[in-house]
Amino acid sequence: MAVTTHKPELTTTTLWVMTITTGLVVANLYYNQPLLEDMAQTFHVSNGKVGQLSMLTQLGYAAGIFFVIPLADMVKRKRLMLIEFAFIVSALLLTAFAPNIHILLLSGFLLGAASVMGMLLVPMAAHLASPAERGKKIGFIMSGLLIGILLSRTLSGFVGAHFGWRSMYFIAAGIMLLMWLLIYLMLPEIEPEYKGNYRQLMQSLADLVKHEPKLRLAALRGGLCFAAFSAFWTTLVFMLKQNFNEGSDVAGAFGLAGAFGAIAAGLMGRLSDKMDAYKLSTITLALVLVSFIIFWFSAYSIAGLIIGVIVMDMGVQATHISNQAIIFSLNPAARNRINTVYMVTYFVGGAAGTFLATRVWGVYGWPGVCAIGIVLSAIAIVIHLATRKTMQRSV
Repeated sequence: MAVTTHKPELTTTTLWVMTITTGLVVANLYYNQPLLEDMAQTFHVSNGKVGQLSMLTQLGYAAGIFFVIPLADMVKRKRLMLIEFAFIVSALLLTAFAPNIHILLLSGFLLGAASVMGMLLVPMAAHLASPAERGKKIGFIMSGLLIGILLSRTLSGFVGAHFGWRSMYFIAAGIMLLMWLLIYLMLPEIEPEYKGNYRQLMQSLADLVKHEPKLRLAALRGGLCFAAFSAFWTTLVFMLKQNFNEGSDVAGAFGLAGAFGAIAAGLMGRLSDKMDAYKLSTITLALVLVSFIIFWFSAYSIAGLIIGVIVMDMGVQATHISNQAIIFSLNPAARNRINTVYMVTYFVGGAAGTFLATRVWGVYGWPGVCAIGIVLSAIAIVIHLATRKTMQRSV
C-alpha cells in the first residue's frame, strides 16, 4: 500500500471499503433497539429504564464525535481509525458480559463514544472526491451507513430471538476485528492539514458555528429529524409487544422496510449535485411529517406501519444527505470540524427524541410518540421556511 503526501484517488475499491466499514461500525449503535424488551426481562427493569440504553448510546456517540472527530484535521486519519477499533471491540465485549443494568448503560455510552468511524470516513470521501461528484460519493457512503443502521435491527432482532441478546454483541466484536484488518490493508492514509494544537482546534468549533449560518441551519434541521426518527425506533418494539404481541425479531424486520428509504439516499446524493438544496430539503422534511401522520392511524396495522417506515426513512435520510452536501461545501480545510458540529447536534437530537419517547410512552402510549414526531418535524419545516432569505444571503 503506497502512502503519499498528495491526495490519494478515491477509487471504486476504496469507496466500497469505506462504505462497508461505515455501515458495519454504525450498526453497533442500533443493535440494542429490538433487544430492549429482552434486556428488560434479563435485568428485571422497566421499559423506561432499559430505554435509557438507546439514549446513552446516542449521547456517547455525540461525545465521541465532539472530542475525537476534530482530531482528524490534525492527525493521520487511518491511524486514528485503527486505534478506534480497539475501543469498539472492548465496549462490545463489556456489553456482552454486562452483569447488571448499570454496567449495560455504561457500556452503551462507551460503545457510542467509540463507534464514530463513519464520521471519519464521510468527510474523508468528501475530501478525496472531485467537487462535481461530491454529493454522489457522499450519498453512496451514506447509503451504506443508513442500510447498516436499519439492517442492524433486523440482524439483532433475529439473533436475539434465537440465540439471546448477548450473542449479538459477541458476533459484533468478531465483525469489528475483521473490519480492522480490512482498513489496515485497504485504506489510504490522509495527511492532516491543521497545524494548531488540540485546544485551538476545539476553540475553532465555536467560530464555525458563529460564522457559518448554513451549518447552523443544517445542524438544527438534522437534529430535529433524527429526534423524531429515534422516538419512533426506540418505542416500536414496545408497541409491537403491546398491540401485536410480537417480539424482537418482528421489530428488527421493520429495518428491511426502512432499507428501501435508505437505498433512496444514493439518488438523493445525485440530486443534491443538480437540484437546489433548499427545495430538496423542503420536500424531504415534508416526508417526515407525513410519515408520523401515517403512524398515528396505523397503531393496529402492520401494512400502515411499513408504509410509514419507508416514508419516514426516505425523508430523514434524504434530509441528512442534503444537509451534508451543503456543509461539506463550506470550508475544505475544516471538514471534520464542520461535521463534528453537525453530527453532535444530530445525535443530541436523537438522544432527546429517545428520552421524550420513553417518558411519553408510559403515559400516552403510541399516540403520544406520534405526536412527538409530528411536532418535531413541523418545527423543522417552520425553521427551514423561516430561514430562506438568510440562506440566500449567505450564498
